Amino acid sequence: MGLRRSIYKTPAQLRAMVDPGLITADALAAVKALIAPGVTTLELDAAASDLIVSRGAKSNFQMVRGYRHTVCASVNEQVVHGIPGDRPLEPGDILSIDAGAEYKGWNGDSAFTVVLPDPSRPELVAEREHLSRVTEGSLWAGIAALASARHIADVGAAIEDYIRAHGEDYGILREYVGHGIGRKMHESPSVFNYRVDDPGPEVQPGLALAIEPMVVAGSDATFVEDDGWTVSTVDGSAGSHWEHSVAVHDDGVWVLTAPDGGAAGLAPFGVTPAPIR
Repeated sequence: MGLRRSIYKTPAQLRAMVDPGLITADALAAVKALIAPGVTTLELDAAASDLIVSRGAKSNFQMVRGYRHTVCASVNEQVVHGIPGDRPLEPGDILSIDAGAEYKGWNGDSAFTVVLPDPSRPELVAEREHLSRVTEGSLWAGIAALASARHIADVGAAIEDYIRAHGEDYGILREYVGHGIGRKMHESPSVFNYRVDDPGPEVQPGLALAIEPMVVAGSDATFVEDDGWTVSTVDGSAGSHWEHSVAVHDDGVWVLTAPDGGAAGLAPFGVTPAPIR
């Protein structure tokens, strides 16, 4: 019988997750700096790959069976798992980029959404920017809840409450959820982005989670495109995806994939992150 690994990590193991988290953050920053109309998502993928390799790390996305790219790039009605390609970005596009790095056997995973400016369609841009802000805000609400949560389900409840308060008509993807992270990019437990009856595991020092709300402007019904990866909305509504890897430790929480540990994002919720000792 195989040994079952605990979902709780030692302080030394959590500290080992800081570097892959920061490499992931830097890769996403390199991508973000290049986003503009006319740029292809394959070019963005190359930028993330170059950064990760230059830091002595590996793309953990490329370790997923059958996936050859460093990032997932999801445009407009694509919510998650979009494959980079040669389609040039256009004004008004809403783009979600997801990436992760493995460094010395430990993983980081993070995602952000951006809306490209389009002066000819200010209402569309405003709608999509609001969707992205609500999704990002719900991510920070979930991380803030983790700081005082008793069980993991408290995180999903906080995410859903935030979304309902700021975008009541938005859909929350049900089939795609957050996860534990550590030696593998995807570990137990699942982290739901909505209320569930099962309280889930206890929140204790040593927990490392990738929290990632995926929110759409319309129905939460999705399908997988013919490429076998890209998840798109059935009704064609726009999607947004934000994600951070977060550690719970003796002194509080620390956002592993944020250079400031999550200080700026958590400040509106009255939570101050604490470095891992």
